[in-house]
Amino acid sequence: MGLLRELLQVVVVIAVFSLPCFGQEKCAGVPGIPGTPGANGLPGRDGRDGMKGDQGPPGPMGPPNGLPGAPGRDGLPGPRGQKGEPGEKGEMGQPGQEGRPASLDPEIQEVLRRIEKRFMKLEGVLALKGLIQKVEEKIFATNANEVDFETMIQQCQEFGGSIAQPMNGDENEAVLNILKEKNRYAYLGIHESPVPGEFQYLDGTPLNYTNWHRYEPNGKGAENCVEMYTDGGWNDKKCNQYRLTVCEF
Repeated sequence: MGLLRELLQVVVVIAVFSLPCFGQEKCAGVPGIPGTPGANGLPGRDGRDGMKGDQGPPGPMGPPNGLPGAPGRDGLPGPRGQKGEPGEKGEMGQPGQEGRPASLDPEIQEVLRRIEKRFMKLEGVLALKGLIQKVEEKIFATNANEVDFETMIQQCQEFGGSIAQPMNGDENEAVLNILKEKNRYAYLGIHESPVPGEFQYLDGTPLNYTNWHRYEPNGKGAENCVEMYTDGGWNDKKCNQYRLTVCEF
């Protein structure tokens, strides 16, 4: 009994001193069992971007014979290069088929007829205005300008003709008709030869027709050109005078 009593005392003492609040005025209770976790809250706002980091080292080279990348954009065109040397002349081609003579082509003949008809009308209009005179295959014409002898030669050549040089009475009459219409004198395509008092055509050939006015020529080397009066007579004259331009075609 005595032993049992002592054991009970020891148990009581141990139990008393094993309490967590033994000897304290306030004592916390024994922790309870944790409750169940609550629901997750809403996500927070994104934070600010951090500072740009340093460039990393280059990655390892890919395996050889890899797929080519996409082609880059076209660059700006460069300056134009110098012209190259001409190439060698090619060989002559085969001759074409023989054409049909114009005399057998009805389309060409029709065009020629129209041109001839219009040309005849133009001749008629100019003749009525006293600008042209026709003698057989030769046509004498004027542009009504008055110039010196050298300028007259140049103008007639530019028009595809030459200064008028009548070689017979009909041609002399044709030039005269133009002078009468314009009431002007005109130089002829005749000049004095190296022999004073002797005259020739501009190509150096001797005259085969003349119609000198009475007592002409009388310049004796001082008058080297020839003019026609409004009566058809010729007179030797200095070449620097202004006379009506009359050309022959």
